[in-house]
Amino acid sequence: MTQSIIDVQALHKTYPSSNKAVLENVSLTIKRGEIVAFLGKSGCGKTTLLNMIGGFEPASSGDILLDGERVTKPSQKSIMLMQSYGLLPWRTVYHNVLFALENSTLSKAEKHTRVLKGLALVGLSDRLNAMPSELSGGMQQRVAIARALAIEPEIILMDEPFAALDTFTRYFLQDEITKINKEQHMTILLVTHDIDEAIYLADRVIILAPNPGRIYKEVTIQLPRERDRASRDFQHYRELIFNEFHLSHEPPAIEYNI
Repeated sequence: MTQSIIDVQALHKTYPSSNKAVLENVSLTIKRGEIVAFLGKSGCGKTTLLNMIGGFEPASSGDILLDGERVTKPSQKSIMLMQSYGLLPWRTVYHNVLFALENSTLSKAEKHTRVLKGLALVGLSDRLNAMPSELSGGMQQRVAIARALAIEPEIILMDEPFAALDTFTRYFLQDEITKINKEQHMTILLVTHDIDEAIYLADRVIILAPNPGRIYKEVTIQLPRERDRASRDFQHYRELIFNEFHLSHEPPAIEYNI
C-alpha cells in the first residue's frame, strides 16, 4: 500500500477583510509519488489551497499534515513553481540553479553535483553558461524546474506553470514533468484550467466548485503513463471531466412557490 505524504483535514479558509469563505471543509489525501491536478474556474480557491499546502498561507481551521507533521510554515520539503520563472537576469543558467542552494550547509562539491543533476533532468546540460536572455520561455521554465529539483524537495507545487507558453513547448514540458515524476518518484500537485493538461499529467483530477471553494468530484485517470491525447480513452476522460466541470459551476436551482 502506497504511503500518504499529505493529509488535508476539514480545511477552512476565510479572509477577515471580507469575511467570505474561500475554502470550506476540504479534506483529501495525497499518496507519495502521485501527480494530482486541481481543476476549476478562477475563484474556486485552487491557488489558495496550493499555498496552504506549501505553508505560505495559514488555515482558518482544519489541518494539513506533511509526512505526519502539521504544516505551519514553508519548508524545503515542498517548493512552488509559478508562471513567473523568477530567474536572475545577470546570472548564468548554472548560477541561477545554484542560487537555490547558496544558504544550504552542503559542500561546494555537493552543490555542484546537485546543479548538474537538476539541469541534466530537464535537458539543459549544454546551456550551463547561457544567460536567461538567451533562452526561450520554455527553456527558462526548465531552468526554474531544475532549480527546484536541486533542492531535492519531496513535493513540487505547480501553479499554472505552463499557461504562458505555446502549445508545443507546453507539451514538451508536460513530458518533462512525467519523466521527473517517474525517475524521482516525486509528488507533484498542479493547479490548471486546462482539462487536457490535467488528464495528460495526473493520476487524479480534483474538480473544485466555487462559492465557497470545495471539492466537487475526484476523477481517477486509469490510463498508462504514456498517454495519447488522440485516443478514445483520452476522449472519454475529456468528456467526463468537461461534463463534471460544467455541473460543478452551475448555479443552484431556484424554487418558486406559486
